[in-house]
Amino acid sequence: MKIIKLFGALAGSLILASSAQIAFAADQSTTPLKVAIVNVQQILQQSPRVASLSKQLEGQFKPRQTKIGDEQKSLQDELDTFKKSSPTMSQKDRDSTQKKIATERADLVKKVVAYQQDLQKEQNKIMQGILNDLNGIVSTIAKNQSYALVLDSQAVIYASDGNDITKDVAKQFNEHK
Repeated sequence: MKIIKLFGALAGSLILASSAQIAFAADQSTTPLKVAIVNVQQILQQSPRVASLSKQLEGQFKPRQTKIGDEQKSLQDELDTFKKSSPTMSQKDRDSTQKKIATERADLVKKVVAYQQDLQKEQNKIMQGILNDLNGIVSTIAKNQSYALVLDSQAVIYASDGNDITKDVAKQFNEHK
């Protein structure tokens, strides 16, 4: 769900920015400015395409996440065992075990950081593709229906229903592969 909220926020910003470009390029005559709204967050939350990409990403990283979780549990078990047996250990064994645990902990931290970075990189790659598709669809609809400006509905307090292009954008977005 985090990924969808992040997509929504970024997509709204990008659509707002691209819509502003269209508005500035629009004819500055006395004709009224035709404005539309789109609910990007709704599109992303209800999109089977986004859900599929999210499941695909989850499946791709699940084995690695499970392995890290297992290593974390193993390290915790080893630490618990050490705490119980340390009073009866020799100083040399205690120092050796502490060093081993510290090394394993450092290795685990490195794995977690690498995992998070790889996951973030993949999320960004997927998000960029989604946002590019959404912006292209919104721009095409705006041009075809002669809208001078398209705003994310979350940035708008009120708009008449006739100006909401969310359904059209969602339909095209979900059909796009």
